[in-house]
Amino acid sequence: MKGATYGDDVRFMKYYIELIELTDANHQSKVAVTAALQGRVMTSSAFGDEGRSYGWINRELFESKEIQEHINVYGGEERFWLGPEGGQYSIFFKKGAEFTLEDWYTPKLIDLEPFDVKNVSATSATFTKKASLKNYSGFQFDMEIEREVAILSKDDIQTDLGLQTLSENLKTVAYQTTNTLTNIGKKEWKKDSGLLSIWLLGMFNHSPNTTIVIPYVQGDDAELGKVVNDTYFGKVPSDRLVVKENAIFFKGDGEYRSKIGLSPMRAKNIAGSYDSANGILTIVKYNKPKNVTDYVNSMWEIQEEPFSGDVINAYNDGAPEPGAKPLGPFYELETSSPALALKPGESGTHIQTTYHIEGNETTLNPMVKELFGVTINEIKTAFK
Repeated sequence: MKGATYGDDVRFMKYYIELIELTDANHQSKVAVTAALQGRVMTSSAFGDEGRSYGWINRELFESKEIQEHINVYGGEERFWLGPEGGQYSIFFKKGAEFTLEDWYTPKLIDLEPFDVKNVSATSATFTKKASLKNYSGFQFDMEIEREVAILSKDDIQTDLGLQTLSENLKTVAYQTTNTLTNIGKKEWKKDSGLLSIWLLGMFNHSPNTTIVIPYVQGDDAELGKVVNDTYFGKVPSDRLVVKENAIFFKGDGEYRSKIGLSPMRAKNIAGSYDSANGILTIVKYNKPKNVTDYVNSMWEIQEEPFSGDVINAYNDGAPEPGAKPLGPFYELETSSPALALKPGESGTHIQTTYHIEGNETTLNPMVKELFGVTINEIKTAFK
């Protein structure tokens, strides 16, 4: 098996950070979480210590022991972030800054600061943090964050995904995170001074055979808007992004820096990826509230519509320019909560579940069809 095992990655990370390991009753499913990086899920396995490590880990950065100026990309398969990234209400750009990479800084809160451990059991861990952040327009958010990470049993996975059965031939691991943001300040969080969103991002190991699959709400562009926003880092070429009748296909090969998003009108409550060489199906589900259309906009510009942002994003890493070094490479699946307009004392919660299911095509195909509305063959031939 190529790539690091879960045991390898965990042993490596323990030199640098403390890990909390969650396991299911049969000790086959494992999830490694750390308070040192905001309660981040670093990696997971569906087959104990010998199983494949699903999270992308930036060993080079850990080994260097250096602190980077703009962002510290340690990796990990689900990190807690806050949005918006760009625009007049951004928390990544200071007031008056240019929307360029030189002026872009990840807030230390979601980059380097540890969260406090509230409680830990064999199957879950809860983290909390009190903090303040100022946005580009100068509004200060005083907040408390609570994040719970819980591993799911095989029965939970079956129920959650609404599957009739879950074959014994499949290796599975899944975890659910419940993320709550509370306004602990004296001021109301209102649209005209900017709002925050809970933003969860997962970094996974790319392969030449990995395709991201995102089902979407069908319908007229005039009524629902365009199916996919592919203008984040320049238009995505047609050999890397294909919109078919039931789903969007996007390459997760770590060879071309590109990002796409789906609006609340087009997004469903699911996204995923399939690595056909290794038989790995990754599924991300989240609680998408009905009839909510205000999502923070992360485009790097002063925005005409700061609340017309995307709910689901996918990112494929690659060199930012010819000859330059990629961040990873890796690929990402991301979901966001709506923009959170909270009065003092009020909270907003975003729940996301990540599943990795490994097995042969014949066993996986019915599940892929049921969840994504496409066959494995359609995924494999999407770019042919």
